[in-house]
Amino acid sequence: MKISVVVPTYNEEKGLEKFLKQFKNQTLPRNEFEIIIVDGNSTDKTREIAAKYADKVIIQKSKGVGGARNDGVEIAQADIIATTDADVIVAPFWLEKIVEHFEKDKELVLLFGSNYPMTKNKIIRFFAGLKRMLNQIFAAFKITYLAEGPNTAFRKKPFLDVGGYADMPIMDDTEITSRMRKIGKIVYDNSLFVYSSIRRMEKSGIGTFGFLSLTSWFKMMFFGRESVQVKDYAKQEY
Repeated sequence: MKISVVVPTYNEEKGLEKFLKQFKNQTLPRNEFEIIIVDGNSTDKTREIAAKYADKVIIQKSKGVGGARNDGVEIAQADIIATTDADVIVAPFWLEKIVEHFEKDKELVLLFGSNYPMTKNKIIRFFAGLKRMLNQIFAAFKITYLAEGPNTAFRKKPFLDVGGYADMPIMDDTEITSRMRKIGKIVYDNSLFVYSSIRRMEKSGIGTFGFLSLTSWFKMMFFGRESVQVKDYAKQEY
């Protein structure tokens, strides 16, 4: 087993089958990776659908989406973990490329890639492109790392050594890099891409979502992760 894929879910029956079926097209052989679904106690058929395609389906016991990922890492067989979300489209070479990074660079502890929003909205596409550009600049000069949970991978032991994802309603995927960079190398690969739904942004509103993300990042950077408090953000239905 070369890599374990951890996916948090909550009432995802509408699109989960389509999401899971795409892993049949990965260039990495199916016997070299496992899919772990960590479900937030869904009330629909999410777990029933997941059981048809995933290797392991468990009910979340820890808080938040970061906690769900932590639960998945706990039972993962592989030394390399990839995280994504149930509303994401991954490239066919996604897992193979992740494995190659870690096999070639033994100092690498965390890898993350780019995220393309599934929308024709020019404003959203502009800011997504700006974030990719900033990631390249920030990563090149080791300033900070704006990793995103739908397209992140890491070595299991270093991840557990730093305590895993923090209990944060938002920005936990970026915050983990501040701890992991102290014990190893972090790499941003712009060519390692996924396509993400903008359903959360559509639900809350583009302006509200952008303001929340920016202010949460600012608080985390200058006042610590305890300052990021957002009510009812993580677990939502769409």
